[in-house]
Amino acid sequence: MAQLEMKVPSPGESISEVIIANWLVKTGDWVEKDQSIAEIDSDKATLELSAEAAGIITLKAEAGTTVAVGDIVCSIDTAASRPAGVVKETIKAEVAATPSVKAEEKKSTPQPATVDDTNERTNGFPSPSAAKLMSENGISAAQISGSGPGGRIIKGDVLSALAHGFESALPARPSGVRTERREKMTSLRKKISERLVSVKNTTAMLTTFNEVNMKPIMDIRAKYKDSFKEKYGVGIGFMSFFTKAICEALYHFPAVNARIENGEIVYHDYCDIGVAVSTPKGLMVPNLRNAESMSLAEIERSIGDLAKKAREGKISVDDLQGGTFTITNGGVFGSMMSTPIINPPQSAILVMHNIVERPVAENGQVVIRPVMYVALSYDHRIIDGRESVGFLVKVKEMLEHPDRMIFGGKTSEEVLLGL
Repeated sequence: MAQLEMKVPSPGESISEVIIANWLVKTGDWVEKDQSIAEIDSDKATLELSAEAAGIITLKAEAGTTVAVGDIVCSIDTAASRPAGVVKETIKAEVAATPSVKAEEKKSTPQPATVDDTNERTNGFPSPSAAKLMSENGISAAQISGSGPGGRIIKGDVLSALAHGFESALPARPSGVRTERREKMTSLRKKISERLVSVKNTTAMLTTFNEVNMKPIMDIRAKYKDSFKEKYGVGIGFMSFFTKAICEALYHFPAVNARIENGEIVYHDYCDIGVAVSTPKGLMVPNLRNAESMSLAEIERSIGDLAKKAREGKISVDDLQGGTFTITNGGVFGSMMSTPIINPPQSAILVMHNIVERPVAENGQVVIRPVMYVALSYDHRIIDGRESVGFLVKVKEMLEHPDRMIFGGKTSEEVLLGL
């Protein structure tokens, strides 16, 4: 018997222990090499543990327990023979994707009359990890669109649906019931709590507000959304415009893009923009590296990829480290006004809110415009009022005059006139 002992890998620097959040397999199961077998919670992210070889697995740590990095959590008998009837997932996927092969298999292999293999293993049928998550959140298969082979519901589908929000299928709460339940805080939630309290206690945090007329951006999106998606394969959203506007404003107000470290102010000549993503595990902030040099399409594509990885629990520690400025969008949840908390060690964060049609005065006339309130929370130890207000006004100017993003903060007419 050849036993391969699997140890907990290091999720990143300064992390010495993790929590086995969930086993995706059980003792005695056959696992394939690189198959996801467990979810691991660290204080920075939720990661998946993959099998290092194919064989029969034996678990050596229970779900919910804290283990040190380097501890043995399971072993795999690599000398074991593949059990009869167990087919590689890659073969299943190929069969599901090839109707002619699947039909031929059905003809040659008798199936019980009461079992529909297509429904059981593919279309609308959840994987074990997806089924567990659906059960915990009271979600039925009818509420999820499967993206796995043949339409099978995988864990990522459930996480994505939870992140986007929909009504739960949980039964109505009986009147007069006064039950309580306790859940252990994950390492990630504990770390988030500690960081938020630390920011409130160690920074001189203030918030300044402004409003943005979103009509110019909305007109551009309406005019070019189809051709943009056809050419680049991604939709054009508000976040890419805000990212470009913020990068331009950071160039004019470098203190907003700086941090305090060991009694010194560290200025960044680049913009690593963190984009806050809400996930079932908590708030995560993956970063767009060198966002100042990215096009709108590159920003949209990168944000989509990072958000998907975060919601599926596949985000890496490298994706979450660093960052010089953060954007968060409370508007997707209907927020009209809020004061965000700085993401340390950064010195500022901007929050977008929902867009509401409001009466505004233009050239002595009252007109209706789609208006968004924006808020900038900043550390007053490093950023003065002039810089914070000026930064937010510059962002407003960029968004209300999108051509300024193209011509270095100036209008096309100003560039033409050499102003």
